[in-house]
Order: sequence, then structure tokens, then C-alpha cells
Amino acid sequence: MTIRHLRIFITIVECKTMRKAAQKLYISQPAVSQAISELEKYYGIKLFERLSQRLYITEAGETLLSYARHIVSSFEDMESAMFDASSKMTIKIGGSVSIGTTMLRDLVEKLENEIPGIDVRVTVDNTSTIEKKVCLSELDLAIVEGCLQSDEIIQIPVHNDELVMVVGKDHLFWDKQCISISQLQNQDVISREEGSANRNQFEQLLIENKIKINKKWSCTNTEAIKNLVKDGKGIAIISKLLISKEIEENKLKIVNVDDIKVYRESKLIYHKNKYISPQMKKFIEICQNRYA
Repeated sequence: MTIRHLRIFITIVECKTMRKAAQKLYISQPAVSQAISELEKYYGIKLFERLSQRLYITEAGETLLSYARHIVSSFEDMESAMFDASSKMTIKIGGSVSIGTTMLRDLVEKLENEIPGIDVRVTVDNTSTIEKKVCLSELDLAIVEGCLQSDEIIQIPVHNDELVMVVGKDHLFWDKQCISISQLQNQDVISREEGSANRNQFEQLLIENKIKINKKWSCTNTEAIKNLVKDGKGIAIISKLLISKEIEENKLKIVNVDDIKVYRESKLIYHKNKYISPQMKKFIEICQNRYA
């Protein structure tokens, strides 16, 4: 039995359902259910009766609730006494490359403004690497795009971004507003590295349409990709958020492909067993409020 078990128990009593408790605690519903099962097994009692999809606390549960509230309150007092959460806590935040070069900076600045003195450590890498770091607790949380592999990760949708095809002035597509997807056949392409959500999504689209391309360049750096496209080395599929300046300066051009719209969902992620510190909770709230 741990403080975590008691916090989950108290939240269920307050929310009346496990689903609402899970949402409030930012954990999965199975994790909530498991915590209650472990408590009931530990004490050999039944804490709730289930009627009409709602939970009603038992007499034994009421007894535990009284103690649990005192224990959790005392524990929180101890935490406050042992460290100043607003100034000494370090939070490790990750972001995929596209996120790290666009929205993450503003979100981190907002967190630093709301919690003066907080020590924020930021890591930017491709989605696959960031996911692994979250699973290994090398990062507290992160914002990434694309599909994740681990079922140990909690995902909170944050923002939808559009992927677009861009070309430079010397490319044969420069004078076109739209091309057919078949015209991508054998085109020179500058892409992100393996493990990138951007690359995975683009390659899946090509596979579905049986299109073969020439993978001329593979880059982890989005600025390098944009410069190569401007220099006429090939086309690129890139986040629309990353090219607003180049489009405005007429150095890159968006060319639509068969009116196909490709969107990807940015999501805030953390391990399902991660303790949500006040700093983490504040960052989650900032993300949700910023892109609500």
C-alpha cells in the first residue's frame, strides 16, 4: 500500500466513477481499477459497491477514507517542508524535432513564467527516441507526433498540424499549384531520419499509392532540409508550422498533391506510472489551455 493508492482511492470517492477519477489524475482507467483491487486485497475488504455504473463507498471504505485523507494531507505537508516545489524542482521535458523548433519554446517560457525559479531541462529528438526516454524515465513528459509503440504511455491530444510538400524556385513544380500523386514518381526527396513521425507518415502515403522516390538526403535538422530544398536538391514534406517565414519571403512554395490533406496529431505523453508532480500538472494545464 502506498500514498499513490490512497490518492487514487480518495479521488474515486470524490468523482464517483473510475473513469472520471482517471481523467482527473491523468492516468489510465485500468491503472485506477488495479490500485483499488490491490487495496481491497491488501486489507481483505470491499471498498465500493457497484450499482448502475456508479460506485458507492462501503462502511469499511468510509473508515479507510477518514484515515487516508489525514495520511495524504500529512504527506503533502511533509513534501512542502522538505523542498520548495516552486523553485527547486527540476522537470525534464522532451519534444520531437518539429515540436522542439516551433511550439515547445513558448510552452516552456510560459511554465517558467508561472513557476519562477523552476529548472526546466529540454531534450529534442525524433519521436521514437523521445518515446524511449519517456519509458525509461529519462524524461518526465514530452510532446511528440505520430504513432507510439509502447502501451505504457498516457497520451493527451494537444494540437493538429498539417504536413505539406514544398519546393524551391528552380524545381519543375514551382509554377504549379497542384500535382497528381503519380507525379512524385522518381522525384528526389529530402526527408527526415528514420524514426521521425514525419518520415513515417509520408512513406506510408507513398506505399499506399505505390509511388517510388529517390531518397537523396536524410537529415535530422529541419533548417538543413529547408536549405537543401531552396537550393533545388529535391522536394520535402514538412510541417506547415516550420515554413511560414520562407513562404512569406517567397523562398519556398507549397504545392498541393491531388488535394490530399495530411494531418498529424501532436500529443503530450508520459509514463502511466509516473507521479504527476505539481510542475508536471502545471505544464499539462498550459498545453491544454494553449491549444484548447
